[in-house]
Amino acid sequence: MSRTASRSRAEEVSAARAGDRRALARLISAFEDRSPDSREISALLPRGHAQIVGVTGPPGVGKSTTTSALIGQWRRHGYTVGVVAVDPSSPFTGGALLGDRIRMAEHGTDTGVYVRSMASRGHLGGLAEATPAVVRVLDGCGFDIVLVETVGVGQSEVEVVQYADTVVILMAPGMGDGIQAAKAGILEIGDVFVVNKADREGARDTQRDLRAMLAGQYGVAAPWRPPVLPVVATAGTGIEGLAQAIADHHATARRTGRLAERRLERARAEVMTIATELWRSRLDSGGASATSLAQEVLRGQRDPYAAADALVAELG
Repeated sequence: MSRTASRSRAEEVSAARAGDRRALARLISAFEDRSPDSREISALLPRGHAQIVGVTGPPGVGKSTTTSALIGQWRRHGYTVGVVAVDPSSPFTGGALLGDRIRMAEHGTDTGVYVRSMASRGHLGGLAEATPAVVRVLDGCGFDIVLVETVGVGQSEVEVVQYADTVVILMAPGMGDGIQAAKAGILEIGDVFVVNKADREGARDTQRDLRAMLAGQYGVAAPWRPPVLPVVATAGTGIEGLAQAIADHHATARRTGRLAERRLERARAEVMTIATELWRSRLDSGGASATSLAQEVLRGQRDPYAAADALVAELG
């Protein structure tokens, strides 16, 4: 029996909000697969109240271990947690490594936790293309906290700031000096900095360097000055302080109006992405017109800008 015959999308949204994880998985898959039902699902989803937390940093720094420890901390306080863990896609098969499910296996039987591993599928920015839609699904289905863990690909990590209320940057001793972190734009996007594996040699030096660089980024009167926290995620050391720092940042951002600004920026970015995709689809379907205009460009009858103007006008 097909999904349509057995349950409508409205029924699936209701079921997912009631805790049906299979229904939730189907809703997310619809967005990942660009299903025609995506528009209907989007209209059915209510606005939730989730706090969106982004976790990013260089590969191998311990993002998934830290995420797992944070989930445990939040669950002890009764919060429900949805996780979007973006894994790198294989350049040969397009499939993802999906190692996050292994590292977060301890939460697999917890009905208050839902982990969705997604392949980046070559999408730049360390995030899967469907990430904003999946975040909306988890938010609309009632999760208290939605955590987005990125691939960890250096300079393109800055995209995570578009989707998070609070951005946590993980570093570790011996994983590159602070100057490289500054070049990657990490200092500009981070709200909370974590030096994981803080029991290793060089951890204090890494903390000191980060604090020194951050000191020049924020004035004395700044409403929020990002802390640099030592953590040993494998042992759970420092996780309680990290969770508190995330909560403190969220409260400060709400009080100062920065939270509303970020959420407006997030909504605008998603609208622009969808609009761009719709236009691209229309341009691609222009087929004969686009080919004809391209031939005119090759013959020197039009320049590329004039041809593009003509195509857009024709589709407008």
